[in-house]
Amino acid sequence: MEKKILNTSKAPAPIGPYNQAVFAGDTLYISGQIPIDPQTGELNNKNLEAETHQCMVNLKAILEAAGLDFSHVVKATIFITDMNRFAEINTVYGQYFTTDFPARETVQVAALPKSVNVEISMIAVR
Repeated sequence: MEKKILNTSKAPAPIGPYNQAVFAGDTLYISGQIPIDPQTGELNNKNLEAETHQCMVNLKAILEAAGLDFSHVVKATIFITDMNRFAEINTVYGQYFTTDFPARETVQVAALPKSVNVEISMIAVR
């Protein structure tokens, strides 16, 4: 099995010992993305909608760097700090898919890196 590391300047640089994404054969595993604007390095956290959009924009940039798009996503994981706000995240998330939504789970966690409210990871297949 071929393993290929993928990083792009169009998404935030990793803040730890990991890569933005790794291809294992034809499967792309994308690390969790938090709402960091890759151009400024600052958090886009004025509200939960902005945070979710920035996560999705970062994921889109990584998918594009791999020659893929959201139609290739087969699995997503959403980590949120308050399950009572799930509907806000779900509304934004749904705007990035047109048909054939991927499998997904949403998990409430006590805290996320940089004290953000949402982090999203994905698995895509080419």
